Amino acid sequence: MATCEANGVELGVQSFGDLADPLLLCIGGTTMLSWPDELCHALARGGRHVVRFDLRDSGESTTIDPLNPDYTLRDLAADAAALAVSIDPRPAHLAGIGVGAMVAQVATLDYPQAFSELTLIGSRPVAPGPVDPDLPDHDQSTLGQLFSRSMPDWTDREAVASYAAEGASILGNSPENARQLAARVWDRTPDASAPVHMANQLGMVFSKLDCTPRWRERLGDITLPTLVVHGRKDPFFPLGNGQALAHEIPNAQLLVLESASTAIPASNIAEVAGAMLDLGGSR
Repeated sequence: MATCEANGVELGVQSFGDLADPLLLCIGGTTMLSWPDELCHALARGGRHVVRFDLRDSGESTTIDPLNPDYTLRDLAADAAALAVSIDPRPAHLAGIGVGAMVAQVATLDYPQAFSELTLIGSRPVAPGPVDPDLPDHDQSTLGQLFSRSMPDWTDREAVASYAAEGASILGNSPENARQLAARVWDRTPDASAPVHMANQLGMVFSKLDCTPRWRERLGDITLPTLVVHGRKDPFFPLGNGQALAHEIPNAQLLVLESASTAIPASNIAEVAGAMLDLGGSR
């Protein structure tokens, strides 16, 4: 892992594979660890130079005040485009997961020349907040269970890991995988303060981010080969959101993971990697 300057900020990055291979840039949601190690290795074995990175105010990227961000969604999109060009002058396959896929949508719309393919995993075509009437909102029963819990001591590694495992059980993800991931995220958080640890674990900076103007009405302008991946059991961004993305982006492919919720299960890694690699062909 290292840091790379792009668009005037430092971004935490990690590379997999041969630097001479075509770039596949993975936007964290919000930290790079939202991209499973196994998926990154599988993509690299398939002939891609995989780079995953932390968004601002997470991981090893520039962190100032995640409770009061002084940047916008458009700035995050510009970060991705600048990082891609700085790593490889050839257009890159851009991939986002969760809120990172919102950044990816805007980045490909605002900087189409920087990218060659687009993968969107577990996301939706509108910003955090009130959802459009035709899109399914968060499952309220699930959210009630998630947010009725007492917050952990964010400076206590074991308490945070246990909190994440409990949340995974509610969402329908693997509790043990979530526990391990939360501990790794905690270990990579450079600031020991509770607000920064909380921001890294929950990605709550997006609830305070200026995400205007809307971009859903521009999705028809995306001309890149696009793959949309969504878990059928996702209660946070229910499947209808992924279906809307696949419908509104011209010629997009939709891959539904039948047993998945909000995380990519280990059993689906090969399938997701294969679909992502097929999108770019043998270039």
